[in-house]
Amino acid sequence: MKGQVTPYLTFDGNAKEAIDFYAKAFGAEVQGVQKFGEADFPTPPEAADRIMHARFGKGDFLIMVSDAFLGQPVNTGNNVSLAVTFESEEDIQSVYNALREGGIAHMELQDTFWNSKFAKVQDRFGVIWDLDFPKA
Repeated sequence: MKGQVTPYLTFDGNAKEAIDFYAKAFGAEVQGVQKFGEADFPTPPEAADRIMHARFGKGDFLIMVSDAFLGQPVNTGNNVSLAVTFESEEDIQSVYNALREGGIAHMELQDTFWNSKFAKVQDRFGVIWDLDFPKA
C-alpha cells in the first residue's frame, strides 16, 4: 500500500467541466479521459458522453474523477475535504484564488497559530479543499 491517498471525485454529468477547472487551477495535466460511450458494455445514448474515468495531476499530486452512471445519485456534502500541501506562498495563493471563484471561503487564506498559511475553500462544485503551506 502506498502512503498517499488518491481522491476520487464523482459528479453528475459535469465531470469534464470540473476536470478542466481543477487542472487549470492546479497547473496540472489531464492524464486520460474515458467516456462511458467508449467502454465495452451497453451504454444508453444519453450516458455516452459522461466521463467514466479520468485523472489529472502534477508531480505526486493526483486526482481521479468520474461522472456517476445514469440513475446513481450524487450527493454533495461537507463530509469530505481534500488536503493539499504547497511548497510556496505563491502556489497556495494562486490555487486559493482559482478555487474560490464561484465558491465560498470557509476560512480565508491566512497565517495560523500552527505555523502555516491555511485556507478552507468550498469550490463551485461543492468540493471542500484544505490548503496548507507549512512555514519553516
